[in-house]
Amino acid sequence: MIEILPKKLTELAQSCPFPLYVVGGTCREYLSSSFPLKPDYDICAPVLPEEFAAVAEKLGFTQCAVYKNTGTVKLKADGEEYEFTSFRSDKYVRGVHTPAKIYFTDDIELDARRRDFTCNAVYYDVKAEKFVDPLGGIEDIKRKAVRTVAPAEKVFGEDGLRLMRLARVCGATGFRPDEECIEGAKANCRLLRDISAERIFGELRHILHADSKYGVKYGHYAALCVMRDTGVLNIVFPELSLGAGMNQRQDFRIHDVLEHSLRCAMYAADDIRLAALLHDVGKPYCKITTGTYHNHETEGARIVGEICSRLKVPKKLAEETVRLTELHMYDVDCKARESKIRRMIVSNRDIFFKLAELKQADYSACRDDLSEAPVITKWREIYNDMVAEGVPFNLRELKVRGDELIAAGIPKDKCGKVLDRLLLECAALPQLNERNKLIITAKRVVREIAD
Repeated sequence: MIEILPKKLTELAQSCPFPLYVVGGTCREYLSSSFPLKPDYDICAPVLPEEFAAVAEKLGFTQCAVYKNTGTVKLKADGEEYEFTSFRSDKYVRGVHTPAKIYFTDDIELDARRRDFTCNAVYYDVKAEKFVDPLGGIEDIKRKAVRTVAPAEKVFGEDGLRLMRLARVCGATGFRPDEECIEGAKANCRLLRDISAERIFGELRHILHADSKYGVKYGHYAALCVMRDTGVLNIVFPELSLGAGMNQRQDFRIHDVLEHSLRCAMYAADDIRLAALLHDVGKPYCKITTGTYHNHETEGARIVGEICSRLKVPKKLAEETVRLTELHMYDVDCKARESKIRRMIVSNRDIFFKLAELKQADYSACRDDLSEAPVITKWREIYNDMVAEGVPFNLRELKVRGDELIAAGIPKDKCGKVLDRLLLECAALPQLNERNKLIITAKRVVREIAD
């Protein structure tokens, strides 16, 4: 493993009068032949942070932050980032993410026991060039198994965020949790309610992109399945979990509402996975309240807004996810007229390609069919025609400006609405995009607005 470590790190280890270890992800990655584009280097030693920092500083490492209470030092050198922690043992109050007490130690097994999973508790002594494996993590890595460093009930009971970290690790690595791990997570899943929304959503983002860490195909789907199997999905998305066992028309969809949602996220492009996961969240509500799935996209948009608010989803992503949810049923039967499709494309030009991605993922998830959705074929042909015809997709491409409309007698306070209408008129009739024709059309539009 020494050959994959930065030269500056090996120099640091040689300069330390104590053993310096690389621990966690880097060891697991090497032993499983999985390498990320950007490695994270977690290092540790049986000394206090001040003693380590003094050696690192002499070698030219830059200290970015020091946290004496946790024995943590964050450093940089030659473009690489490192996080050092002193060997320690933690004591938790049940369910509270931050340790209640921290004890520094020189015992590597105690340090290993305060971690989460054995596959993350393998150490590499850089100076001695050998692995140290206090808890049998190397064998678990070989078996692609996730096992807790102590009884699962205790590990998950100490820190509720580990419940989501379990899903993320399984999804990213392709490893599978053992039965005790699953049962321990189930028994403690309610502790996630004590974790801040920001931390939960931070882990959720990693989960939705778990496949990109090491290139594990559909790793994000595997992670979501772990969330489902441990009860965590029901805590984070209770509205979505109601779809378990809720059947749909078998001639269109072979999965129940929840499984269809998970598979939609599985097939989705990485930039729309939150929308893919939640696009049908209105179905359980509609089925329970009205007995049908009718209008589920409208109710779903409302529920998605509530979920995004609850999870403190960034505003732009939240607004986009709501809009995609509301639009995902548009032209579902491929019967919408071309003129309407054109106007829809222009009205939603900022999210049109993401909407198309969502429609394709939704189609694929219905019957696990990866062929192109008929609606996508239709929309692509219409969009390509619009481009060839020179359809204006934004106000800058209109052949008339707001000040020209005002000079032609269009009231200033109505100018914005008129320009938006002109854009939609040109979507269906691109030949209107000439200055004089637009001004004539604008005067008609003003009369319609007034009426």
